[in-house]
Amino acid sequence: MRLRMDPFSDTLRRLREAFRSGRTRAAEFRATQLKGLGRFLQENKQLLQDALAQDLHKSAFESEISEIGISQGEVNLALGNLRAWMKDEKVPKNLATQLDSAFIRKEPFGLVLIIAPWNYPLNLTLVPLVGALAAGNCVVLKPSEISKNVERVLAEVLPQYLDQSCFAVVLGGPEETGQLLENKFDYIFFTGSPRVGKIVMAAAAKHLTPVTLELGGKNPCYVDDDCDPQTVANRVVWFRCFNAGQTCVAPDYVLCSHETQERLLPAMQSAITRFYGEDPKSSPDLGRIVGEKQFQRVQGLLGCGRVAIGGQSDESQRYIAPTVLVDVQETELVMQEEIFGPILPIVNVQGLAEAVDFITQREKPLALYAFSNNSQVIKQVLAGTSSGGFCGNDGFMHMTLATLPFGGVGASGMGRYHGKFSFDTFSHHRACLLRSPGMEKVYAIRYPPYSSRNPRVLLAAMETWSSSCCTLL
Repeated sequence: MRLRMDPFSDTLRRLREAFRSGRTRAAEFRATQLKGLGRFLQENKQLLQDALAQDLHKSAFESEISEIGISQGEVNLALGNLRAWMKDEKVPKNLATQLDSAFIRKEPFGLVLIIAPWNYPLNLTLVPLVGALAAGNCVVLKPSEISKNVERVLAEVLPQYLDQSCFAVVLGGPEETGQLLENKFDYIFFTGSPRVGKIVMAAAAKHLTPVTLELGGKNPCYVDDDCDPQTVANRVVWFRCFNAGQTCVAPDYVLCSHETQERLLPAMQSAITRFYGEDPKSSPDLGRIVGEKQFQRVQGLLGCGRVAIGGQSDESQRYIAPTVLVDVQETELVMQEEIFGPILPIVNVQGLAEAVDFITQREKPLALYAFSNNSQVIKQVLAGTSSGGFCGNDGFMHMTLATLPFGGVGASGMGRYHGKFSFDTFSHHRACLLRSPGMEKVYAIRYPPYSSRNPRVLLAAMETWSSSCCTLL
């Protein structure tokens, strides 16, 4: 019987040895890695924009604001706050530990694996990488083989800017990723589909490895009758068609009354024409579906419901026109899977209560949107539902705030990142108590033989002192 060789064993061994040496723990080393990542973005901006254009037909504008700029912003934020994030966090104490030192130490996990997707191949690779490096880990990076031009830059150019004894890029498709997951890691960060997320989680479970899963799903968008249809249309069309709709937080369907639908349709057509011209196919600002397999799947969704706007496609260019579908049935495929294309179904509901009921009967989405001139309606949608993120009266702008965590809930994922949340995700929060070797007579109350008085005294001493004067009734 011939044993199958593990193609990753030497790389993983090298990285583990580097981590055990302790070199990644120093703030100076972490800062050097982050600065290298920043230089990579600055010195290869045109190369990255060209790769994004080749893979996804991304305009320079979209590449800058959603890929390069966001990644650079995360690097800058981590560099500016690194020592503060690393600092031991003091915690409140009780009477029994009043003379001790109690704190939380943020330690790197060790060897972490980041598996990135193809739809934002730079952003969704480098933003978690910032957190992993800032937290002091050694990193194995697995970019998507589907966005092959960005993959090539990440594999050939990025390692030149980082310490290669502590960082590696590995390549391959599903088979190689499966082999990689057979190895033990100290943390796994995965962005992709729920189907593959289950595979990653099952592989991690064999080693009891903690995971962050950034998945997707059907993101609802409720539009109230009390709204300005053109404002709603502008915002919904823009964030549905951004990156050709290949965005995990894009709205996957609109919920509104039939009357509001009739007001929205001409406004959406107007927005599409203003954004992309009479012939969106010739617009330099509209992206393309990433590959042939993905194109065939999205094109198949055009047969659902009735096409009210758009519906054109061109296989030779992997082009799908900005499309709005109406008269869509819940059982149709476009309402069963994440669309990942510039197609927007509209489902009619009688009002807010029916919309909230429609949303809550389904899996919890990664993002949820609500539009209304009435702030109480927005608050009711927020209070009556659950989602990874929520934005009222706009699209995915909540993702631009690094002070807000990004992540899913339930079927849309687990864990969170962005800004300090990325650092915390890739750090083990170690509980620490340092006590003097003296005071033994005071501490002797803990020891046998026990008296009836001892438990009451100990329990009172162990009650944590609250830093707040408020009491919950």
